[in-house]
Amino acid sequence: MTDIQEFALPDVGEGLTEAEVVGWHVAVGDAVAINDLLVDIETAKSVVELPSPYAGTVTALLVAEGATVPVGTPLISIGPAGAAPAEAAPPAEATVLVDEKPAVLVGPGPKDASPRRRRLGGVSLAGERLGDARAAAWPAAPRIRTFDPDPDAASAPVVGRETRTPVKGVRKVTAQAMSRSAFTAPHVTEWLSVDVTRTMEMVRKLRAAREWDGVRITPLLFVARAFLLAIRGFPGINASWDENPQEIVVKHYVNLGIATATPRGLIVPNIKDADTMSLRELAEALDRLVVTARAGRTQPAETSGGTATITNIGALGIDAGTPILNPGEAAILAFGAVRATPWAVDGAVAIRDVTQLAMSFDHRLVDGELGSHVLARTGQLLHDPGAAFLHV
Repeated sequence: MTDIQEFALPDVGEGLTEAEVVGWHVAVGDAVAINDLLVDIETAKSVVELPSPYAGTVTALLVAEGATVPVGTPLISIGPAGAAPAEAAPPAEATVLVDEKPAVLVGPGPKDASPRRRRLGGVSLAGERLGDARAAAWPAAPRIRTFDPDPDAASAPVVGRETRTPVKGVRKVTAQAMSRSAFTAPHVTEWLSVDVTRTMEMVRKLRAAREWDGVRITPLLFVARAFLLAIRGFPGINASWDENPQEIVVKHYVNLGIATATPRGLIVPNIKDADTMSLRELAEALDRLVVTARAGRTQPAETSGGTATITNIGALGIDAGTPILNPGEAAILAFGAVRATPWAVDGAVAIRDVTQLAMSFDHRLVDGELGSHVLARTGQLLHDPGAAFLHV
């Protein structure tokens, strides 16, 4: 049959090499039109819906749900309207052993302890890969799907003595990137305790101001603003190391990364040209970034090209840590929890809002003096933001 078209896994991001087939929306024998949704795939950055580049009848599904395949792998065969399924063995169905007993912490438990087999949405892997077409057509941009968080793990029954989870997708890429960064860039981390009482007063003031209605105001916004202003004063921190020519590349723009926890793992989307934004623009961009990331709709381009990063560990109640650099960047700032703390003020002890800042930097291109200047300047701005902080 020469009219069979194969649709291969495309590169839906910058430099995508592989993706996991999360779920099929069609079956063999289904009629599809151009741009009908075929399959969800999970890349290292997001879950993406792939539309059909062809119209016709599905003759074979060539990759099973849960399989990870490289870019260019044929995913599906589509023939003319009414085409018969590809000649093949009966469809293969994935099965796993699932212990469906309730968890038992005390007592002997149920008498029937044998595990049961549960079918897991199998798909046909059979059928010749008919035709030589490799889906060069791409009629519509992939659609990013909202990712629903897992149910509360604490409410699920515990089965067995341990749980094994394959490392793939975001977690796999994060693990590789962090290992590469930790063992390539010589990290130095410095800490600074900062009285941020005035910053917290400004946060409360803006939240109550009518002209800021509808704008999400958080302490992280002010940390981002202070870090950006510090980078402006000491641009050498906004750089990267180019290994081949042995050059330091200073960026004259700041794409500010915000480390964000999502149901699929930690990702670091960045705000493009954050250094050019007003405080309101920065607040709106930060809110969009976080909402999009937590919904699993961050696109690959939004996680590339970062130049410096902030990780808000204080949101989890943590005071400080030693953050690992995002690969290709020279600095990452950890923002700790803001706590009411006894503090010396004008020779007396007062209760102040205090936070810990910890900044790691690449010692190949950032020496201690430069790193210290940036961290100190960030702390100074948070200690005394001033009216100019809102407008520069």
